[in-house]
Amino acid sequence: MHKKPLRKRHIVIGSVLVLVLGLGSTAAWALDRFVIEHVEISDVAQYEADNSTTTTSAEPTAAATTEPVLTDTSYTSDDANVTISTVVSGSGADTVTYYVADVELTDATALRSAFAQNSFGENIIDLTSSIAAEHDAIFAINGDYYGFRDTGIVIRNGVTYRDEPARDGLAFYLDGSVEVYDETTTSADELIADGVWNTLSFGPAIVEDGDVVAGIENVEIDTNFGNHSIQGEQPRTAVGVIDDNHLVFVVVDGRDPGYSAGVTLPDLAVIMQDLGATTAYNLDGGGSSTMYFNGTVINQPSNGGERETSDILYVGAAS
Repeated sequence: MHKKPLRKRHIVIGSVLVLVLGLGSTAAWALDRFVIEHVEISDVAQYEADNSTTTTSAEPTAAATTEPVLTDTSYTSDDANVTISTVVSGSGADTVTYYVADVELTDATALRSAFAQNSFGENIIDLTSSIAAEHDAIFAINGDYYGFRDTGIVIRNGVTYRDEPARDGLAFYLDGSVEVYDETTTSADELIADGVWNTLSFGPAIVEDGDVVAGIENVEIDTNFGNHSIQGEQPRTAVGVIDDNHLVFVVVDGRDPGYSAGVTLPDLAVIMQDLGATTAYNLDGGGSSTMYFNGTVINQPSNGGERETSDILYVGAAS
């Protein structure tokens, strides 16, 4: 895979140093923690090739037994069936518009993760659509924005990247099952040994055992400097579990009265329930909420365009 060079920030270094010195040590810390790229692994593709212990058939090959079928709203291949739908509810200022991807996998490894700029670390970002295009994705959503924080268990495509337990995560297993788990009671090594393929570390879990989780409207995911509230009516991204290897992804647009106001976390939970999800998990939302299908961003991100993020989940196009 061709490695994309790290993005060059268009700043004058001397001016930034003067600004930071003028603002003091707190600003210098914030700049380092939330703006400056910290690359821990500069070639993720090679790192995964060197460290994976999983044999996967998810990468496109010429050995497909049937030709993939693509329409405006669906995609079918030997690896996955993806069906896209748009739902509009309410009226006037209470209108809510959201996009649903029903995804059935024939192999759990067909759902993959990718990092911005083929690199792992803090503050490394790119557009969801750009990351998706670089990995020949037919479908993608924004992930958990792992690079905003330095905690959480991060396992992607069967390889461990970070083992700093902090919150309730979501684990995707090689057998097609998906479950919410407490990161603080386990480790990345244990999860890999148990057959975990991907983890997400954001939350909260919003549906468990088919029921809306109580108290989700009061949950704080991050308490560090720069955290933004996840409460109120917001754009949202979530993943739900209908059955083994059968997932549903939802992106809710928001902050645009008359088109889509956004939803609260309890509202999002009800949407996932109505779609048949027995487990559902909240991902990074707000301006990050993005759904990509067949080369196009199909929702309307609230920033007036895509916001760059750390990572995506995607289904690759079969060759």
